[in-house]
Amino acid sequence: MVHLVVKAFVLIQVQLGKARSVAKAISNVRGVKMVHAVTGMYDVIAYLELEDMTSLSDFVVKKIQTAKGVERTHTAIVV
Repeated sequence: MVHLVVKAFVLIQVQLGKARSVAKAISNVRGVKMVHAVTGMYDVIAYLELEDMTSLSDFVVKKIQTAKGVERTHTAIVV
């Protein structure tokens, strides 16, 4: 049986000066495969692999959006 996962990029806008601390805060959470502070419209980009859409939704709402300094997120699911 093939175990499928939901893969997504989460683009995160944060308060001024908070990009590195937000990236660090979510970097060691289960499901986060990669996270970087970046330049441009978004301040942090995270790549996630989770079991299903419910897990992805819960992760973004409960782990990323509640991180100190996060202002807005945009999730792009890999198709």
